[in-house]
Amino acid sequence: MHTSISEILKEKSLKPSRRSLPCLAQSQTHPINLNHFLSVPLSPDPKPDLDDLSQSISTSYLCDALLLKGKKQSDTSGLLFRDGKKRIDYILVYKKSSPQVEKRCTFEKNLRAEGLMLEKEPSLTNNDIMFVKVHATWDTLCKYAEQMNIRMPFRKKCYFTDWRSKTLGRCQQIKSWLPKNPMKLDKEALPDLEETDCYTAPFSRARMHHFTINNRETFFSNSTRSRIVHHVLQRTKYEEGKAKMGKKILHPYLLPHMHPIKTHGAQNQRHLLYERWARWGIWYKYQPLDLIRRYFGEKIGLYFAWLGWYTGMLIPAALVGVFVFLYGLFTMDSSQVSKEICEANTTIMCPMCEESCKPWTLSDSCVFAKVTRLFDNGGTVFFAIFMAIWATVFLEFWKRRRAELTYDWDLIDWEEEEEELRPQFEAKYSRVERVNPISGKPEPFQPFSDKLSRLMVSVSGIFFMISLVLTAVFAVVVFRLIAMEKFASFNWDFVQKNWQFATSGTGVCINFMMIMSLNVVYEKVAYLLTNLEHPRTESEWENSFALKMFLFQFVNLNSSTFYIAFFLGRFAGRPGSYNKLFNRWRLEECHPSGCLIDLCLQMGVIMFFKQIWNNFMELGYPLLQNWWSRRKMKKGGGGGGGGQNVENKTQLPQWDKDWNLQPMNAHGLVDEYLEMVLQFGFTTIFVAAFPLAPLLALLNNIIEIRLDAYKFVTQWRRPMPARATDIGIWHGILEGIGVLAVITNAFVIAITSDYIPRFVYAFKYGPCVDKGCLRGYMNSSLSVFDMWELKNSSEFRYCRYRDYRAPPWSTAPYEFTLQFWHVLAARLAFIIVFEHLVFGIKSFIAYLIPDMPKDLCDRMRREKYLMQEMMYEAELEHLQKERKKNGRRYHHEWP
Repeated sequence: MHTSISEILKEKSLKPSRRSLPCLAQSQTHPINLNHFLSVPLSPDPKPDLDDLSQSISTSYLCDALLLKGKKQSDTSGLLFRDGKKRIDYILVYKKSSPQVEKRCTFEKNLRAEGLMLEKEPSLTNNDIMFVKVHATWDTLCKYAEQMNIRMPFRKKCYFTDWRSKTLGRCQQIKSWLPKNPMKLDKEALPDLEETDCYTAPFSRARMHHFTINNRETFFSNSTRSRIVHHVLQRTKYEEGKAKMGKKILHPYLLPHMHPIKTHGAQNQRHLLYERWARWGIWYKYQPLDLIRRYFGEKIGLYFAWLGWYTGMLIPAALVGVFVFLYGLFTMDSSQVSKEICEANTTIMCPMCEESCKPWTLSDSCVFAKVTRLFDNGGTVFFAIFMAIWATVFLEFWKRRRAELTYDWDLIDWEEEEEELRPQFEAKYSRVERVNPISGKPEPFQPFSDKLSRLMVSVSGIFFMISLVLTAVFAVVVFRLIAMEKFASFNWDFVQKNWQFATSGTGVCINFMMIMSLNVVYEKVAYLLTNLEHPRTESEWENSFALKMFLFQFVNLNSSTFYIAFFLGRFAGRPGSYNKLFNRWRLEECHPSGCLIDLCLQMGVIMFFKQIWNNFMELGYPLLQNWWSRRKMKKGGGGGGGGQNVENKTQLPQWDKDWNLQPMNAHGLVDEYLEMVLQFGFTTIFVAAFPLAPLLALLNNIIEIRLDAYKFVTQWRRPMPARATDIGIWHGILEGIGVLAVITNAFVIAITSDYIPRFVYAFKYGPCVDKGCLRGYMNSSLSVFDMWELKNSSEFRYCRYRDYRAPPWSTAPYEFTLQFWHVLAARLAFIIVFEHLVFGIKSFIAYLIPDMPKDLCDRMRREKYLMQEMMYEAELEHLQKERKKNGRRYHHEWP
């Protein structure tokens, strides 16, 4: 005997279970004040390498048209067929001039046979374009909702309870006394996004009485209706007797915006997104993720959820980085090393280049030493450890956040359907078939030998492009060597005195231009190599392309940084025996204060200018293209097919307006994720050398969120909504970057910075070993060279240079001293200890933080239990009503 659900409901409730499809929306009628046309964008240029019909048909989703507020108006043509009754669920677009009339007619006939209703509407801006409105009947929606296992709100409203329900009332009272969080969005502005108290269950026509169906027109949301129609289109044949489905012949899917951004009276979801998300004035507010998910789909919703989570997690990292920087700033003048350099008026340093350079005094680099102190101080090691732990905490807590979102969005039990084959894969391997183990149907098959050979060619192409990157870095190194001598002999005294800054600065700028130029080449090469592999499905293609793009751009962006961090000045040699490139150019050596300032300059310039360039291209380029499209439309030339000369844009249907918007880039969210993942790498990998990197990333991301929001809402055609439960391959890439960051920061601290040499001197060679002071450190870190050995007519016989070598008057002149070997051993020991310590802490933290909150696990288990109870009692109630209606006796027990 089951426990009665009515007894369960008598318990004190904590809070309603929040699921993706609200019951509240199902019980309300749909507002009819939709006085704006629906929109359909289309790329008029067909893809010649697809099937013939790709030139005649392209599909577009209709967006979610549920308006949240407003008054009734008479004009409803934007949502309905001409009869004013049938809702538009989808729109197909084709060219009238296309010769594939027979296939298109067959396709439309088969769509009608599936229960879809069609109505044609000509374009007002292009006489060659025809829009086909699609409406799905109630029976068709129910049939495919059951086939697709779409979860719908259950009829019963149930609350889950636990021990915390006793304190809920008190907590709510305390919360009401506290000041309102200014970052939270006002729920009154988003009334349809409030938490609901309904569970969901897979839809079933046999148990339709279990679900809340107050209004058939609003039971299935607009996005659900569009998903169902899209499912039908993918599986509808366009040729009789042939297994050629719609998806294999359709143009890339484009989902239009249904309404203008700014409305008069009623608010639509696009308007809400603009007001509550895309405006710059609300940059400090949380994102309306539920609304983003409803309008753009779960996949894009997860991207913005991840971006917002990443941005929020950057706040503590940026604060700690600023504190480390301020510590270096406040201790800059009191630093013992900086004092010794600034007071070394009699210390003569060896020339830094061969021809034009002369001996110089160490005090000339006083400013250089103080600036180095800003980034190379005692807080560097702490900050490196902190950022390694931060990366782990960020990823682990993101897993928990993702679990909560997938629960709220009804994705816990969702599994991707068996993906359709890519048309290119099917065309290439149509002669070889095997039975699919999932569907049990024969399908084209790629032999292992062919797959291996193509993979080898692709890998060879990847290595070739990486070698091209290294060649570009080598070219920059050669430029620095040439520029070093030119700037040292420059006629302008300011440049001649600061020739090292000039050399580094010009080298970084040239390197940045090469990086941005090569990125364009790498994108095309990655596209070609991915197509060469012939991936089986779209997700395999996207993962392969994303991995190649990441490898190319990561190496391109960081190769020069790795050179400066680990190779600059390591192989320069010593005075009298300098190593030369091609026996002509003397290799560059580090400043007496170290090479860390060069690394800081490299990271700061590239990170700053790259973020500015990316933000400009993301918003400026679509703005210019849309302006040009509107200009052509006003002249009557929109789309190249003639049309009316439209002076007033508000007279156009929304689909004609969206025709002139830019489509989302062909690679989907790959470019968006790639930009942020590369930034994550730049923020963590060399953070020991540049503690302000998290601050720059935070400021950029605050702008990036609103830029992307503005771009998605106003400048791009609405992308096709897609479901996803995670961020895909990018999570593995982020974990790999986290591991690489630990190793890289260990080497930066041990090799690039002067932390280890100072530590060894303070506790081994300094005058106060017990206290660990650095008095006399600069003199200890500089070796002596006899310039008369070069038959140099300089007025100074001895000069100093940065190294640990014996003086010329010793028994073994210019050999490495014992201090050199002590420093080397300490560096290696530090790398081993640092890596093991940080990896141990990371693993321990990852173990302590479960991927799913315990509260969420309990809620899921209780929901499963209550669903079984609700199904039992609902079925019992239904049977009792049937027996009573038929005049039969019934019992309270299960029949």
